[in-house]
This record gives sequence, C-alpha cells and structure tokens, in this order.
Amino acid sequence: MAWQMIGIFVSTFFVLIASHRIAPIVGLVDNPSNRKRHSGQIPLIGGLSIGLVLCLALLLFPKFIPHQSLLVFTILVLLVTGVLDDRFDLSCRSRLCIQAGLAVLVGFFTDVKLITFGDAFGLGVVQLEWLAIPMTMIAVIGAINAFNMVDGIDGLLGTLALITFSGLAVLFYLQGNTAHTLLCFMFIAALLPYLAFNLGVFGRNYRLFMGDAGSMVIGFAAIWLLFTLTQTSNPLVTSTLSPSNATYYNEALASISPVTALWLIAVPLMDMVAIMVRRIRKGQSPMSPDRGHLHHIFQRIGFSSRQTLCLIALIATSCVLIGIIGESAGVAESVMFYLFLFIFSIYYWMLTKAFRITAYIRVMRKKNRMLNYTIQ
Repeated sequence: MAWQMIGIFVSTFFVLIASHRIAPIVGLVDNPSNRKRHSGQIPLIGGLSIGLVLCLALLLFPKFIPHQSLLVFTILVLLVTGVLDDRFDLSCRSRLCIQAGLAVLVGFFTDVKLITFGDAFGLGVVQLEWLAIPMTMIAVIGAINAFNMVDGIDGLLGTLALITFSGLAVLFYLQGNTAHTLLCFMFIAALLPYLAFNLGVFGRNYRLFMGDAGSMVIGFAAIWLLFTLTQTSNPLVTSTLSPSNATYYNEALASISPVTALWLIAVPLMDMVAIMVRRIRKGQSPMSPDRGHLHHIFQRIGFSSRQTLCLIALIATSCVLIGIIGESAGVAESVMFYLFLFIFSIYYWMLTKAFRITAYIRVMRKKNRMLNYTIQ
C-alpha cells in the first residue's frame, strides 16, 4: 500500500507543478477583489490536478471498489463543471442542476444513497423508502456546497478535507473495510502536496488554490464515502491495490450509525447551514456571498490566517473524535444527534451575535495589552 500512496503523492506534486504553468495561459486564475484579499493572480488548478490523478489511479486498479466506474465518471463531470465555473463563472442554477443530476444518477443505479436516518430521534429507526432519492439529492448538494463555502483562507478546505478523510479511514478500518480505507488514504496522499503549495511552503510564487473543481470533487467524494459507511446496504470490500487481482466482495456488514456522518463533516456542515439560515432570515439569497463565515469571525477577533486555520482545524478534529469515540463506545444514536444539535445551536447563536462578540473580545484584548504595557 505504501508504494501506491507514495506514487499518488509524487504524481500529484508534479501535476501541480505542470498545471501551475499552464493555468495562466488558459485563464484558470483567481484575481483579487473586495472578497478575495490576496495579491496577484493565483492558479485555480489544485482540485483539477487532484481529481485527474485520483481518476487515473482508480482506472489503473479496476474493481477496486463497487461502482468504481460510476465514481470516476461523476468525478470527471464535476471536474469539467468546476473548471468551467472557475473560468466562465457558471450560474448557480447550472451548478445545482448538474449536482442534482449526478445525485439522482448515483441514487438510481447504485446502493450508494441515503436510505435511513437510523435511530437519530430516539423513536425507532427511520427508513426513507420513496424519499431516499430526494434526500440523497439534498445530501449531495449540501455536502458539495458545504466544502465549497469553507474555502475562504489558505489551507482551510484542504485541511478540513484531510480531517474528514482521516476520520473516514479510521471508521472504515474499524469496520474491516480495507478497500475504502485505502481509497481514503488515496485522497489524503493527493491532498498533502496541494496543501504544501496552497500554504506557500515552496514560496509565494508557487501558491495555488483548489478552485470549484476541487471543492465539488471533495464534497462529492466525502458524501459518497459517508453513504458507503453509514447506510444499511454497505458491503464488505477487500482489495489488494493490484491491477491483476483487485476484487471486491459483497457481504453484509454492520453499518456505522448515520448520525456519526454529521460529526465527520461537522464544521463545513454547521457553517453552511448557519450561514444560509441567517441569509434567509435577512431576506437574502442563501447562496449570496458574504464575510460571515467562521474563519471571518476569527479574523475579525484579531487572529491571523494561520491562527484561524489552526483553531478551526482543532474544532473539526475534536468533532471527528467525538463521532469516532461515540461510535466505538456504542453511545445511543439519539444522544449523539441531540448533542450535535446542541453544539449547532450554540454555534448559530454565536454567529447571530458575531459582531457583538468580536467587538467585545477586541476591546478586552486591547485592555489586556494596555494593562500589560502599564505593568511593564
């Protein structure tokens, strides 16, 4: 397994370097604006490079996971959609229609779909039955746009994706699902070189962004894996990552609680839902951009971009650990669900009071600095 992961890491690294030079020629760059406070043109090829390398890796190992061909097809469609959006700024309706179409396609032709909420409400297992396809469509669109909306500061989208795929890998491993564990590691291996470029490890001249292509692929891959992990039709999948004998076997496996999925994408999900509810209450479009996301709040308090990244990563990691520990300890699904709602309620309340809270914290920090200066 190690050699395959190294191969994906190295391949992504060199594809990113090559794409970095091509991006300005074809116009795949992000320009500074009132909402985008960076200097110079930044290539939007991180997601495209990651997606192409992963598709190639999956094509080299046929029958690695169930419905593999359809997964590759959906990733390629999302890559094309994302690139067109980055280049020509597609309408929100066009993007949503494509995302919904892919969700319906996957829901109709595979068992990778949302068919149960489990015992989330403490009233018995909720089976969706004829609502499975509509709810799958909502979940897919929600996951894609949740990861898209958090892509606001350097390293944030990549780090949150890394945390989510790491949590998924742990749960798949505990479940005994080796192939999907390896698939999670494939995403992790492809994300690491992107993060190095995005955070400027190789210098500001080599910085690049994920782009909509990347956020779409990450969101879709995350929800695909969450469905595979948590729904009752989840198969046991074993594989050796060898083209000659890569096979999968369908055998009933105990599913992970659907509620656990919420904890694995807690930060992107809570941020998206809270922001959209706030916009709707203000009479705005839920998709209209603003500077009210969690990373904006931390920056208004006075934290730097790197400090903000570390704080949000800590919060996301804590949520993933809560989900994994709760699942491993056998905590009731309803307890985990209502705990999630409680934390979300606190987050939403803080978001609605964000300007007051940040102003108060800034004043207190200023007073503290003045007091320290006086003492010295």
